[in-house]
Amino acid sequence: MTNEKADVPPKEKKEKKFKGVVVIERELCKGCAFCVEFCPTHVLELDKGFNAKGYHPPVFAKPDLCNGCDMCGLYCPDFAIFGYREKNEEPAGRFE
Repeated sequence: MTNEKADVPPKEKKEKKFKGVVVIERELCKGCAFCVEFCPTHVLELDKGFNAKGYHPPVFAKPDLCNGCDMCGLYCPDFAIFGYREKNEEPAGRFE
């Protein structure tokens, strides 16, 4: 029995065409953590600090992993957070 997986070269990491961005309105947040719990890429965490209302709002802890799906915004009952996709800039000198 041969190990076919050993013959397959490792896949190259694809360059992302976009990056995800999350905008958080700290003062509108009531700290329910729905955004943190339902984020499919787990890029959000609750802040250790408080907002003016005394709640722990989310922070964008792992921006490189975000895909901009806006699941956080869809679940937020207070419209305090939303996500979107932004095109990555072309690397300089790529088409020379």
